[in-house]
Amino acid sequence: MPITDPIKKQIAQQRRLFFKICLKCGGKNSIRAEKCRKCGSKDLRLKNRQVGPKK
Repeated sequence: MPITDPIKKQIAQQRRLFFKICLKCGGKNSIRAEKCRKCGSKDLRLKNRQVGPKK
């Protein structure tokens, strides 16, 4: 079911697109994270933010 409320849609996009991924364990971390919440590694990268179908 698609989200029709623009404010809720913006919140959902923020949650899906703005976070960091741990390169060691693949854990999902907040955008402000300094280290992984699962394994403690400091090797984090930003999630790719391309919207649309995968290539």
